[in-house]
Amino acid sequence: MIATEALSKRFPRVTALDRLSLDIGPGVTGLVGSNGAGKSTLIKILLGLSPATEGRAEVLGLDVATHGAAIRERVGYMPEHDCLPPDVSATEFVVHMARMSGLPPTAARERTADTLRHVGLYEERYRPIGGYSTGMKQRVKLAQALVHDPRLVLLDEPTNGLDPVGRDEMLGLIRRVHTDFGISVLVTSHLLGELERTCDHVVVVDGGTLLRSSSTSDFTRTTTTLAVEVTDSDTHPDGADALRRRLLEAGVTLVGQDGVDSAGLPGAGHILLVVADGEKTYDLVRDSVAGLGLGLVRMEQRRHHIAEVFRPGADAAAGRPVGPQAAPAPVLQKESARDEH
Repeated sequence: MIATEALSKRFPRVTALDRLSLDIGPGVTGLVGSNGAGKSTLIKILLGLSPATEGRAEVLGLDVATHGAAIRERVGYMPEHDCLPPDVSATEFVVHMARMSGLPPTAARERTADTLRHVGLYEERYRPIGGYSTGMKQRVKLAQALVHDPRLVLLDEPTNGLDPVGRDEMLGLIRRVHTDFGISVLVTSHLLGELERTCDHVVVVDGGTLLRSSSTSDFTRTTTTLAVEVTDSDTHPDGADALRRRLLEAGVTLVGQDGVDSAGLPGAGHILLVVADGEKTYDLVRDSVAGLGLGLVRMEQRRHHIAEVFRPGADAAAGRPVGPQAAPAPVLQKESARDEH
């Protein structure tokens, strides 16, 4: 879908992209990096809106330097900034964008109705956009990117300004763009958890250079660690602590400390990380929880978070990568605990 080779973009005092080489296939791909990492610059180059300083790039097999107009006919684009006219309705705006993409009037109206229904704005489609919430405006931007049935959509920070519920709804829409319609997606974000849940492939950039490009499953490998979450009881007001003591007495190995997982990331105070040593560990945990009269909320194999891959000084013994693939923590941001919930 997208290929770049030694792509660079330099401004008088800033290098936005530095010899970036990528090969992105079909599906949902996340482009993650902190603000200023070069994500928006890359999208503008891919759309043929900004020339590269050096190197080359292709989108859908078309050279961005010579076929910008043809690329824009085949690609949908959702910009990061607020660019919607406040005094027109969503229907008027999306129909206009469909006509701009070459659809005849009747087809433009039909496609607009279908697309606004898909993004959840069908009931509100005749209201002026100026009265929309931030989440509704983001949905309008997504609708105009999809209305001409592109093969690929480029979504620049589509969850910006949304609360946690709005973010989850937007991520669900993005996922369905591919699963329901077969449209490939390149979505940028500075929040790792979003891409972890949504994307098939993740590309990480910093300072315009490539840090890593691999499938999400490679980032988030399943470990042999069990995450066990319990509730307290009248006899054991600190259920996790009581369970810890019971499991240690039974010879079970624990990882990390209560409330902090093995990566040092904050967790709920009632979560224990248990090293799974075959089926007997599951039985021991189950019997221990029942014997203490606690409530078992969940017991599941824990997965690495993408954030752990880039933690400095990653611990190989805990199953986390070390060496050149570990980047400084400030490069990548993780949602607050409130947002993750």
